[in-house]
This record gives sequence, structure tokens and C-alpha cells, in this order.
Amino acid sequence: MMLRLATPLIFLLLLVPVLAGIVISFLPAFGFLPALGGNQLTLQWWQTLADVPGITHSVSLSLIAGLVTPLIALILVLLFLASASGRRLDSWTRRLISPVLAVPHAAAAFGLVFLIAPSGFLFRLFSPALSGWDRAPDLLIINDIWGLSLIAGLVIKEIPFLMLVAMAALPQINPEQRLAMARTLGYSPVTAWLKVIAPALYPLLRLPLFAVIAYASANIDVALILGPNLPATLSVRLLDWFADPDLDNRFLAAAAAILQLGVSALAISLWIAGEKLLGWLTNGWMQNGQRRYCEKPLQIVGRAGVPLALSILVMGLLLLLMNAFAGFWRFPDTLPDEWTLRHWRSAGMAIVTPLSNTLRIAVPVTGLTLVLVVASLEAEHRQQRERSLFAGLLYLPLIIPQVAFLFGLIVITELLQWQPGYWLVALGHILFVLPYMYLTLAQVYRRFDTRWLQLGATLGATANQRLWRIRLPMLLAPLLTSAAIGLAISISLYLPTQLLGAGRISTITTEAVALASGGSAGVIAVLASLQAILPMLAFTAALVVPQLVWRQRAGMRDTRDYE
Repeated sequence: MMLRLATPLIFLLLLVPVLAGIVISFLPAFGFLPALGGNQLTLQWWQTLADVPGITHSVSLSLIAGLVTPLIALILVLLFLASASGRRLDSWTRRLISPVLAVPHAAAAFGLVFLIAPSGFLFRLFSPALSGWDRAPDLLIINDIWGLSLIAGLVIKEIPFLMLVAMAALPQINPEQRLAMARTLGYSPVTAWLKVIAPALYPLLRLPLFAVIAYASANIDVALILGPNLPATLSVRLLDWFADPDLDNRFLAAAAAILQLGVSALAISLWIAGEKLLGWLTNGWMQNGQRRYCEKPLQIVGRAGVPLALSILVMGLLLLLMNAFAGFWRFPDTLPDEWTLRHWRSAGMAIVTPLSNTLRIAVPVTGLTLVLVVASLEAEHRQQRERSLFAGLLYLPLIIPQVAFLFGLIVITELLQWQPGYWLVALGHILFVLPYMYLTLAQVYRRFDTRWLQLGATLGATANQRLWRIRLPMLLAPLLTSAAIGLAISISLYLPTQLLGAGRISTITTEAVALASGGSAGVIAVLASLQAILPMLAFTAALVVPQLVWRQRAGMRDTRDYE
């Protein structure tokens, strides 16, 4: 019974809140919200929104970030796969992807701040010997007006996601056979990969890319840390209007939420148009029989781009830890004068409640989601059919901007007189944790060697016994990895926690982002370090627990066929 209900329940959990949230967002956007005195439809708030100073620049920032971020990330990922596949660099990068993917966006953004800010580690390395600076230069790097640091932060965080998706999709197109055929015809490695494998791989990356576009064009936590301030991106300004004590600004926020939905939709539409244009422009190149094309430059960019992005991300995490324990650290000293626990003591009891709330939400949400995902995949296996429409539905909360439907959900909860709190926040987290966990586990679950199950059946084991005694034990490592990703996603969620909790549920992420505009660097480093450490501990457990459980059964630890 549970297996049959799992997929419909997932369907309801994803589809109903998202669609209902969008529909309800439209009403206050056009002035209709009786609870706040809006009793008739009007275009007044759209006119007010159009007259807001700097609104055009805010929209432009959001649109540019939504298009440039996935473009750079996709180019670097494809060139890396084309130039480094099968090499030791490729092996090391693949091992690093999952742990790095677990790092929350906010933690990665703070790490980048400590690296590239005018007083950051990068400038300290070259000062004063090479730069001549004995004090931090007056340069606008973080929060620059064009959002370059924002785009940089988004790119280095989205590269691991696209890499993971690409690595999961590659086995579906038999890349070795395709590449071998092209090589026998005399094509150089990178040109062969770009002409033969990339066109077959790209359709499998379209939905993940749409998710990246939606997030990059409408994110709030990274934009608050790295993005411009005057004016800020559209999503950040929307949040300010929503939090304004003047309740009339709720109508303005609703209009901005629909505008944000339009901006993200426009970004995706432009991306699709770009696909068509690029296909037309490269059609001749694909068929001209040219065996070698800019091989060396493409190899250099491909082998340097992704490792550099991951190195920046790892360096940022190390700087978080350094700043969390750093004492007095004057510019241009490369290292602090002393190491101290002062920042941890300053945070003190103030981090106990956010840490407790983080775990109280993330652990149950991940556990419940894992049960739903496994039940749905097992039901799919027993019914002997994959649900392609359902797989597309999973991307719905990722492709539609969070602010567009979360605002509507808040209106619904207010109409139903539901009080903001733990349960609403937990349900909001499920909307985003569930897609990632399902997409992470689905291919592994489907590629499981069913001969083991057939062997169990010949010994008289029922379907449920085969699930509990054969499939799940053998998939222990992938299950724990999926759970670690779920924990990481839940820990990193800022907007659902802030809006559905009405600011009453503080977590490590909400506290860290709240300090971004003026908190102590040391305390920020403490909170951001905790943000990064918690997912890392989960991934460490995902690696260690199977080794301990199956320490006397080496074959059970070998999950290479399912990773």
C-alpha cells in the first residue's frame, strides 16, 4: 500500500504547493487580497513597481546572471570532459565533486569573499612585494554594480552540480563507443568529443540547466552576500518589500514576484532561442569533416577551468576555517598574528539554537524524503515502467523561482490561519530536498543488477524481503550519499526557512546571511564553517559507514557498478 501511494504523494507534495503558490501570487499582484484591504483587481501596483528607482537595472542584473552563469559553467564542464576524460585529473575531480557539491551556496559565497575581497587572502599573497600595497586597496570587488562577483560565486558553485549531472548522464549515450568510432576516422580527442558526444549529451542536461538558470536569476542568499546593493537584484528587493512593516508593500512584493517569474521565464526562453541559433551556426562545422579544431587552446581551457573553480571553492572553505580561528590579522600579513577561540566564544550560546533548529529540520526532512524516494522507485521497479513525465515534474520546484510560489504559499497559510513555524518550514524544505535526492538515487536504483533479486526469489524470498535483505543493503552507500545530499540541501535553504518561518525559525544559514551586511568577519566565518562542516560530516558518514558495516564482506563495499 505504501509503495502504491508513494509516487502520488510525491506528485501532490511537489505539484500542488508550487502551482497553488503561483496562482495565489497573481491575485495580490493585481491588488486583490481582502485580508489587507485589496478588494478589487487593479494595475496600480504594477505602475508603482515600474516607477521604483533602479528597477530596470535590478531586472537586468537578474537576467544577466541567469544567462551568463549557466553558459560559463556549461562551457567549462563540457571542455573539461572533452579534454580530461580518462586521465588522472578526471579521476581526482570526479572524487571531489560530491563533497564539494554539498557545500551550501552561502558558505561558498562567504569563502569567495575572504579570498577576493580587497583585504582578502589573494591580495595579501601579492602585497606589498608585488603590488606595493601596505593597506587594503580601495577597490569595489565584492558587491560590484554589475554583479561580476555574484556571477563568479554562482559559477564556481554550479559547476559541481552540472558535472555530477553530466557524469550521471554520460553512461546513457555510450561515450566510449562514440569516441572510438570518431577516433578511428582521424578526429582529434577534443574535436571528436565536441562533435560526437556533446550533441548527444546536451539534451540530457537541458532540465538541469533550466534549474541553474532559474536559481541564478532569482537567488537571494548569494546575492545578499556577493551581489550589488544599490540597486540590488530583483529578488533581493522583493524580499525587502515583503519584510517591510508597511503591509501595502505586500502588494508590491507580489507584483515583483510575478515579474521575477517572468524574468526567469525570459532567461529560459532566450536560452532555448540560443540553442536554436547555435545549432544553425554550427551545422556546417559539424558536417565539414574537419578533424582538428583549436585542439591545444581548448585542452588548456578544459583542463584548467573546472579544477581552478573547484580549487577556488576549496580555498574559500579553508579560509572560512582560518578566519574562524584567526586572532588579530592586519593587512598585508599572509597569516594571522595568533590563533584564538574568541570568535567561537563570541558566538557562544547564540549558535546553539540555530544549530539545533538546522538539525531538527534537516534530519527528519531527509529521513522522510528518503523513504518516499525509495518507495516510489521500488514501486516503479515492480510495475516495470519508468515515469518520464514524473521525472520532468521533479524539476518543477527547481525551474520555477522560489520567490514566485513561496509568496503565494505564505498568502495561503495566512488565509488558512496557519501559524508560521517548524512544520511549515519542514514542508517547504521537502519541496527542494526531494527532487535532488530522487535525481541522485534514481539512476543508481534502476541500474541495480536484478539477478541478485532473481536469486533471492529462487530461494523463496518475497518481494518485500528481497527489498530489505538484498537491494537496500547492497545500495547502502548510494542511499547514504543521497541522504547526505538531502541534508546538505536542507541545511543550505535560506528563503523557504525565512519566509515560511516568518523569521522565527533561525538556522545556521539564516543567521550567517543576516550577518552578511555588517557582522563580525570572525563570527560570520564560524557560522559559514558550520554550514560547510555539517554536510561534510554527512558525506564522511556516507563513506565510512558502509566500510564499517561490510568490513568483513568486501564484495558488499564494491559499489562501482552503481555509482
